[in-house]
Amino acid sequence: SDAEAKATRTAEAVRKAKEAAASLKPRFNPMTEIGVTEPFGFFDPIGICPKDEIVFKEYRACELKHGRVAMMASLGAVTQHFIRLPGFDRTNFGEPMPAGLGAVFNTPGSFGFVVLIAACAALELFFWNEDFDKREPGNYGDPLGLGQYDREMRNRELNNGRFAMFAAIGIISAEIATGKDAVQQLGLGL
Repeated sequence: SDAEAKATRTAEAVRKAKEAAASLKPRFNPMTEIGVTEPFGFFDPIGICPKDEIVFKEYRACELKHGRVAMMASLGAVTQHFIRLPGFDRTNFGEPMPAGLGAVFNTPGSFGFVVLIAACAALELFFWNEDFDKREPGNYGDPLGLGQYDREMRNRELNNGRFAMFAAIGIISAEIATGKDAVQQLGLGL
């Protein structure tokens, strides 16, 4: 009938209009994302940055997590030279607990390390889920209500995390090479 033909033409026109609108959507450009800052701008010297938006967001979430862990690890590597948690100041053999990586290989430090890994795994698997449709990568809200989750703060977090990743690997590498913890490496006699 004439009404059915008109409905079919209208449905076809709507479908074509939707396809045309989808083709007008701007292509994903990683050079406009958070983290592109001076002095390097968009820094991808070996071309590994994904061009796909979903993969980019997954990589960005990983970068943020690694950066946050590295910031805590760098601070912890320095702090543990001065501060010991109760029960972690001596090994099970009554000797002083070594600082740095040495603590992981002595009890009760090894038990503390296992508990830390288990707690991190539980948080990662059950609580910290990324939903890129609802929020950008790494955004778990503003838990302290400081109102600082803006573009500038996000750039700072990314850059500080990038620096901390190098700092943490440097602290670990130097400790493996010298046997000295993060503070002892400075040679200040503290």
